[in-house]
Amino acid sequence: MTMTSNNFVLYSYFRSSASYRVRIALNLKRINYEYRAVPLLNKGGAQHSEEYRKLNPSNQVPTLIHGDHVIGQSMAIIDYLDQIKPEPLLFPKGAFQRALVIQACEVINSGAQPLHNLRVLQELEKRFAATEAQKNEWTAFWIATSLTALENLLSKHAGNFCFGQRVTAADCFLIPHLANADRFQVPLDPYPKLTRIRATCASINEFQKASPLSQPDTPPSA
Repeated sequence: MTMTSNNFVLYSYFRSSASYRVRIALNLKRINYEYRAVPLLNKGGAQHSEEYRKLNPSNQVPTLIHGDHVIGQSMAIIDYLDQIKPEPLLFPKGAFQRALVIQACEVINSGAQPLHNLRVLQELEKRFAATEAQKNEWTAFWIATSLTALENLLSKHAGNFCFGQRVTAADCFLIPHLANADRFQVPLDPYPKLTRIRATCASINEFQKASPLSQPDTPPSA
């Protein structure tokens, strides 16, 4: 299948860290794509529309369309991209190396991000009358917990990137997670390895282009 912008469509939201991961991966693989914004807060959230639910039954972003294929969940999307365009390979071929990269990704993907995504924070407010300050404190706690785990996990593996001198899916997950840390004012001084990796990625155009500040739906006040 020819890889043109007409074959790839990404349903995304500028601030969604899961969408951010996929944008990085698409850029690293030099895959052109059409960006379709899904306003998560507009009129209750466009992700809950009947039209979007037909694409993604989870009512979440991102969703990638490639020709006739429709894929949700950032981990599945990035793995799919690795299969159809292996360079650069974001999940290593070696069994142990691949497992380590997935482990690092999952510290964020299943161990932290689901605990503070939009619908969880909305449910905390709805069910328990959580205030904005309480929701922010909750979010900061889980982000800091995961960053501590990552700093320790990567102590034996990090180079300029999470795993040595080559970018992997772990970097695609880490950089958006650190953006969330900034947003919720989590101090990064305890994480020198993570901040060093961030500095490396910040100098790479593909990461810069994926930033929440550089998307078509980024509001002027962001």
